Amino acid sequence: MKDRSLTVPIVIISVAIPLFVSILIFGTHTKIKLGFSTSALPLFHAILNSTTAILLLASLYFIKHQMVRAHRAANLTAVVLSAVFLVSYVIYHSTNPSVRFGDLNHDGVLSADEKLRAGNLRYVYYVVLSSHIILSGVIIPFVLFTLQRAFQQKFTLHKKLARITWPIWFYVAVSGVVVYWMISPYY
Repeated sequence: MKDRSLTVPIVIISVAIPLFVSILIFGTHTKIKLGFSTSALPLFHAILNSTTAILLLASLYFIKHQMVRAHRAANLTAVVLSAVFLVSYVIYHSTNPSVRFGDLNHDGVLSADEKLRAGNLRYVYYVVLSSHIILSGVIIPFVLFTLQRAFQQKFTLHKKLARITWPIWFYVAVSGVVVYWMISPYY
């Protein structure tokens, strides 16, 4: 029974976070006024994502060289940074209008001229963004169950699940930086 004690909370968290973020981004257009600017948060998000990607690379290096403590520290730090990212992401999107790729005049609408100027790169951006968003939701239970297996000292199961978790999480971190790099001219 002890092994399953975290399964329900992990499933609830894994469903609740993507649902909440989806509602926040797609469901409401009313923005919260905090009394200070949160416009620098996308750069902060890119820094968090790039640091997470570096930590994940370090984590892989550490475990391949039997440096278990360093592996654990890198992964736990990556989890903390991902949680900070999530909170900051929610704050940013609840206080700022959405930015559209190619929207040079910042009116929230892409004119024919803006679409022409953005060209086919717009489609590349949306493919990267879509895969990033989808996998950001998918990775949550993988990370949590992988951590659970490690804390339970079920290292065979941890390793098996980590072989799926690591590349998805790494892609999410790197693609987050790519998305920022591509959209940053339109902030």
